[in-house]
Amino acid sequence: MTRRIVRADHVATYPDPFRIARGAALRLDGREDIWDGRRWLWATDPGGRGGWIPDTLIAPEDDHPRALRTYSALELTCRTGEALEMLESTHGWGWCRSAAGAEGWVPLRNLAPPTAGTPDAGPED
Repeated sequence: MTRRIVRADHVATYPDPFRIARGAALRLDGREDIWDGRRWLWATDPGGRGGWIPDTLIAPEDDHPRALRTYSALELTCRTGEALEMLESTHGWGWCRSAAGAEGWVPLRNLAPPTAGTPDAGPED
């Protein structure tokens, strides 16, 4: 875990975000987006629910794509100055936990390491 301080507010985009279980089949329709230099693919689950996924979530040569791991597009709404624990990062986003225990993705560009001398500037794990 890595401590981070929110340097710009972030409001979650989707009220009911895309989720997929490891091994679940995905349908790709060819839509893609480059966000902060990283490739995102539009995927649809067997129930017809769609969402953006990192291109690393599937094997690139897979003719019948399946999720390589469980993934949720849940975003974390957070405010400037808030201290978060970043548990992982990928494709320009960090999966973070708030002091209240809420978790979700926050853009890395909205996060910064704590500055020396602040209460949240303890040693990084």
